[in-house]
Formats: sequence, structure tokens, C-alpha cells
Amino acid sequence: MRVPDELPTIAASVLARLRERRPRVHCITNSVAQAYTANALLAVGAVPSMTVAIDEIGEFVAGADALLVNLGTMDPERHEAVGIAIEEARESGRPWVLDPVFVERSAPRAAFARGLIANTPAAVRMNAAEFTVLADAVPSEATCRALAEKWSTVVALTGSDDLVADGRRCAVLSNGDPLMAKITAMGCAGSAILAACLAVEPDAFLASVAGLLVVGVAGEMAAAHAAGPGSMSIGVIDALHAIDAGHIAARARTRPS
Repeated sequence: MRVPDELPTIAASVLARLRERRPRVHCITNSVAQAYTANALLAVGAVPSMTVAIDEIGEFVAGADALLVNLGTMDPERHEAVGIAIEEARESGRPWVLDPVFVERSAPRAAFARGLIANTPAAVRMNAAEFTVLADAVPSEATCRALAEKWSTVVALTGSDDLVADGRRCAVLSNGDPLMAKITAMGCAGSAILAACLAVEPDAFLASVAGLLVVGVAGEMAAAHAAGPGSMSIGVIDALHAIDAGHIAARARTRPS
């Protein structure tokens, strides 16, 4: 299927709808990433919630518009909460995103992630190391397409270029800045913003493109004024608040694959 040429315009439309509807994204995420992820969601126009308490997470997810499952810190309570949250998301028809953090560092974590993928997340956002473990293949446009088709999901692979594939379509996004890799929780926040886009855009491929593109362009905006990782971290939050259709149109570098 042909990838539309107007991906930046579509991304701007998704961002506008996100700000109009202010979806709530329930995040099961790294304990070290919670504050930054919450601030990123608020800056872009969404609403965060973060509880992992077993007795209430089902209700939180039921009332949310999307769910993020990030495997960064998998203590026993989070491990149990993930199962409850995904079951509720599936029953209530909420889109959910898997961010399989550090699966390359732990065989049990990789096995857990594979089990979660069987529950058909709307998107799996990962880096090259995580992809290699879960796909048992070297990342490429072809392997991203094949994995997305195998898993019946959108694969959002981040790196110097980002690849988004759903088995039928594939797009390459070339925005972002190297300083983004120096910020703890930058990837976690990006996954949360992708989930927020899924809450307002039913086409998971387009929502994933929009989420990665918004974050990449915001990173470039922040880097233009950053002196280093500290000011970059704050600058990304400010850029997520400021980004609009004009910024996306001026900076987006996308191509179909």
C-alpha cells in the first residue's frame, strides 16, 4: 500500500486533534522516567496517569484513552500490573503501546516481552538492540516490514533514522538530534506521546509516524538552543509545548519505503 506523501500534514493534524481532545495516557513506565514522561505528555497536550497499584490500575486503564507498557523497571508489582492493564485495555478497546526496554540485557525480560506481544499491541516502539533480540534479525526496512506483519502490529524502530512499518506500509523519518540520546527517559516519553497519538488517530501506522515525527522535530527545535544534555532536557519539554504545524512542515524529513 502506498504511503501518503503528506505525512507531515497528517502528523500536524494528529497533533491538533491531540491538543483538542486532551487524551489521558496511562503509563506503566520506568520509575526513573515517570516525571519526565508526565511532563512531556502535559507539554504536548495530553494528560498522564501513572499508578501501578494492583487494586486500582484496572479502573485507571478503563478510564484512559491509551496505555503505555514500558518494561524499564520490572519489580513484582509492575509485573503483575502489566497483565491487569493489558487485559483491561483489550476488553475496553483501548490502544496500547509496548516499549520493550532492555530486553537485550535479560532473557526473562525478553521472554516476558514476547508473551506481551501475543496480546497484539497497536505499536511496539524499540531501538535496534531490542529489535535484534525480539526479531532475531538485523534491523532493516525489510525485517521491520516482516516483523510487523508477523506480529500484526506497527513496528516503530528508532535510531539515526526511524522506521515505521505495519506490513503493508513503511516510512523512514530522519528527524531528531544526537543530544536526545543523552537524556534519561527521552525514549520513554516518546513512547507515551506515540500512545497519545493512537488515542486520537485510529490508523496505528499514521499515529506512530505522527508520534515519532513530533518528538523528532521537537528534539531538533530544542537542540538549536541547547548548551548540553541538561538544557536539552528542559528544551525538549518547551519544544513539545511550542511545536505546531509550521514547525513540522518546515523541518519534517520523511520518505516512503
